[in-house]
Amino acid sequence: MEVLDTYFRRYDEAGKGQEQLDELLALFSDDVMIVLNGAQKPGIQAFTQFLNTFFHVHDDIKHMWDGWVKREDGKYETNWAVCGKLSDGRVYTAEGIDIAELDDQGKIVYLENVPKNPELFQRY
Repeated sequence: MEVLDTYFRRYDEAGKGQEQLDELLALFSDDVMIVLNGAQKPGIQAFTQFLNTFFHVHDDIKHMWDGWVKREDGKYETNWAVCGKLSDGRVYTAEGIDIAELDDQGKIVYLENVPKNPELFQRY
């Protein structure tokens, strides 16, 4: 799924400036539902707020992922791993799965991030 692969690549670049952030957001429907470790963030505005908070505390991030696999329910799923550097200089790694759904225009209308560490998104 090209749009979903592009999502990971653009996410890694989105903290570098407004143009990169806008390129990431262009992949999503305005009424997207983002689910981060069970917490729902409905709509593009909520997702934008999350991204601004996320990139405020991150200097760099890099994702690796398996290929996206279509599930029986029509959604797509992949395993991912990430390494990141926080703005205070600390580094970390994490892994989990993403579940995504596309609308008729090929935009992401649903994205669920399920990290193996349930504390990963508590600050957001």
